Amino acid sequence: MRTLTKELQQSMTPQHAFETLVEGNMRFAQNLRFDRNLLQQATETADGQFPFAIVLSCMDSRTAPELIFDQGLGDIFSVRVAGNVLSEDVLGCMEFACQVAGSKLIVVLGHTRCGAVKGACDRVRLGSLTALLNKIQPAVYAVEKNSAKDLPFAALVDRVAMENTRQQLRGILERSPILEHLYNDRKIGMAGGMYSVETGEVAFFERNVHAGD
Repeated sequence: MRTLTKELQQSMTPQHAFETLVEGNMRFAQNLRFDRNLLQQATETADGQFPFAIVLSCMDSRTAPELIFDQGLGDIFSVRVAGNVLSEDVLGCMEFACQVAGSKLIVVLGHTRCGAVKGACDRVRLGSLTALLNKIQPAVYAVEKNSAKDLPFAALVDRVAMENTRQQLRGILERSPILEHLYNDRKIGMAGGMYSVETGEVAFFERNVHAGD
């Protein structure tokens, strides 16, 4: 596999970036991952990096984006926080990735059996964790409001995880004029998906990408 260069990154469209992640996850789920020389990639990226996408995912130890999308060193930016929630710091990372470093795609990735979402559904209160889980509460409210009271708890958690991912994705353009401008100018695309910790597959349920000019 080639290490990403500035020229390769700039030649990619948001659609191409999205397809690269989809194909990578298919390889991962089928246990057909590319054989990469990671030490060589470490050397080749020592003087600069040109990732084609930035992925906001949960800190869950089972959800490392580089692995589940079968990407190598220098391919993607990875931002990880419990419940894949937005903050000013996360938005700053996204603005750097897209405006400064040239990334073409933003992905918000939730996952099944999410402990942070479970904590939000259980109304857990624990030190600084409380403020983080409060960011998920709007998704809990939205799901519970729509007659989800009869759902088994595990199904409720997964539904809230999906709704939370949608809300965090939507919040990016609402809260960042820089990213909104790049998106409206068709410089970047956005996608939201759910990773199954049971199967290793990512199901994208929101996708706003384009082939580029």
